[in-house]
Amino acid sequence: MPALLLASGMLLLPSNALGGQSQAAPPAAVPATTAAATMQQNGAEPLRPGDVVRLRIWREPDLSGEFPVDETGVVVLPKIGPRSVTAESPASLREMLVGAYAKFLNHNSIDVTLLRRIQVLGAVRQPGVYPVDPTMTISDVLAVAGGTTTEGDPNRMELIRAGKRVGGTISRASLIGESRVRSGDQIFVPERSWVRRNSGFLVAALITAGVSTVVTLATR
Repeated sequence: MPALLLASGMLLLPSNALGGQSQAAPPAAVPATTAAATMQQNGAEPLRPGDVVRLRIWREPDLSGEFPVDETGVVVLPKIGPRSVTAESPASLREMLVGAYAKFLNHNSIDVTLLRRIQVLGAVRQPGVYPVDPTMTISDVLAVAGGTTTEGDPNRMELIRAGKRVGGTISRASLIGESRVRSGDQIFVPERSWVRRNSGFLVAALITAGVSTVVTLATR
């Protein structure tokens, strides 16, 4: 009887108490991801050198303005001095700046906008580099560059990054913050083909040629 009870008790012991290994599978390893890559995957890319921090603080013109991010990723702001911003997500950066300026103010009317540096090239009236609000559309960006020329074809815009063309079309209705456009990219507007630019002339020429052919046949 004691031997039977001992055997029954051993059956109730946990497996590790008997020197066995637990059969539960270990949790799957999560790949390491840098902060910048994580923010990019979440559609919240951090600022880069050349971008701009725009401050609008109610009744504080000396604190308001547009402040560029230098080549080291630092922006120098009134009152609070230099701040490194390239490791901050847009949301955390706004929260940090609002909190920093709230110490000097008796109100919370603080507007922080992060402007992206976009270069607009090709068949536009004023090609150049522009700080762009992520809430602007591609059409808004083209308007800032003076709009397309009469030869420009905004339906075939190209996105260029680090000297290489990024595939896919760019919709003029897309918001910068929700599109594939990143800070430092180039938006290139190509010229329309000769056929498209002279379609009216070609149609007129074809009509004239057709009329001439009909008249010639009718007079024979």
